[in-house]
Amino acid sequence: MPAFTSSRMVSLLSLAGPSVQMIFVFLIFVICSFLAIYAAFLFVFLSPVAGGYYIKIGALLLARQECCILLPGNLQARSACFHTNLMHFGPLVSGPGKEHMINIQQAAQDIVWVGGSDRRLSLFENLFPLPNGVSYNSYVVLDEKTVLFDTADVSIADQYLENLEAALAGRTPDYLVILHMEPDHAALIRTVTERYPNLTLVGSMKTFCFLDQFFPGLAQNRLTVKEGDTLCSGKHTFHFVAAPMVHWPEVLFAYDDFTKSLFSADAFGTFGTVDGSIFADDHDFEKTYLDEARRYYANIVGKYGQQGQMVLKKAAGLDIANILPLHGPIWRKDLGWFLDKYQKWSTYTPETDDVLVVYASLYGHTASAAETFAAKLQAKSGRHVSVFDVSKTDVSYLISEVWRCRTVVLFSATYNNGIYPKMNDFIEDMGALFVQNRTFALAENGSWAPVAGKLMREKVSAFKNVTVLEDTFSFRSALHAGDMAKLDAFVDAVARA
Repeated sequence: MPAFTSSRMVSLLSLAGPSVQMIFVFLIFVICSFLAIYAAFLFVFLSPVAGGYYIKIGALLLARQECCILLPGNLQARSACFHTNLMHFGPLVSGPGKEHMINIQQAAQDIVWVGGSDRRLSLFENLFPLPNGVSYNSYVVLDEKTVLFDTADVSIADQYLENLEAALAGRTPDYLVILHMEPDHAALIRTVTERYPNLTLVGSMKTFCFLDQFFPGLAQNRLTVKEGDTLCSGKHTFHFVAAPMVHWPEVLFAYDDFTKSLFSADAFGTFGTVDGSIFADDHDFEKTYLDEARRYYANIVGKYGQQGQMVLKKAAGLDIANILPLHGPIWRKDLGWFLDKYQKWSTYTPETDDVLVVYASLYGHTASAAETFAAKLQAKSGRHVSVFDVSKTDVSYLISEVWRCRTVVLFSATYNNGIYPKMNDFIEDMGALFVQNRTFALAENGSWAPVAGKLMREKVSAFKNVTVLEDTFSFRSALHAGDMAKLDAFVDAVARA
């Protein structure tokens, strides 16, 4: 018996009349429609996420009695009808629960926080680890005129735009003040201007230079401001403070004399998300945020201590009740405590008398010597000692510890007649960030021709205002009983330093 193939089916249908052909096509359509509906049914009810999403679409279309039977002669018209429905209900079908994403909080009188947190990003600037995520802060001032301060990173665009719309509650912003043009705060400028084409952009001359580089062809009303200029929105008058190289050249601060709030751009920021409350005093800041605030400062702003000092001196002349940074929680209490941290960090003054020990070890022998040294030093001096493996610890954490500790001890194996690569990178990073006002002690290991100590000394001695202990502790391959007298002398020298 010949096989029944699709080509044979077509041949048989060609012999039938038009009525039979139409009936056959209709039956095939009904069967395919049934299978499609059944598959959609399984998808909807077996997927809790898709369920709410597609049931909502179906219910809305049924409510308008505009569900369409897709017969061949009506496909184009019905497709247009369905597209019109989707456009009509666009805000409701953009995703499951999307209409409940709004999260805005009152930052000060008339000032609303409209930022958000990114818990998915793994590397800040594609460089610094973010185990606790990061927040992007933006603020709306609701006065006679409406003022928006900065935007946010594209990663939280949906959340940000919904927050902004909710805070405005039908109003149109008059100004978008751009304090900082870095993309994690400026990425949505074009999106905002497209939504509100009549708003005026406010920034420094350098701001608009960067704006045209990032967004060429952006035609928008602009107001250029500089140090000492003001912007009045009604009750609120914003005084602009130039903050170049904290940490980009265009950066501005803005001081609101009505609420005594300082909009501080990236200064006084921190890594980490804002969980629940946006206020620092609602958290155990020292436990939850301090290490990340220091790591943020040291790695992002640390090189620009002199510029940071200039801004702190300007801020000292202001009566500040609130600090509103672009990352991390808002400060409204105990400002002096955090300002003191910034005073220390920007002058490269150690926070503590602690000792940082960082080792570079191939097979564990240099690591063992570093651990022995640390135990002896803590017992001898009573000072707290922290020990890190330079190969296992991201350099941003080591830099943060350098900012915290007064004494830094480096143990390095000799590698290819030089410094172990990871240790060399760490030392180079300290130099690039202008580390100063520290005491360094050096130790080296080498099975033959150890030279790491000599080369490390050349590098760290070039740092500004540092003390490098005279004697380098040197040992061959592994720590032996014969090395203990030299190690004890090394411990004594560090303890006295």
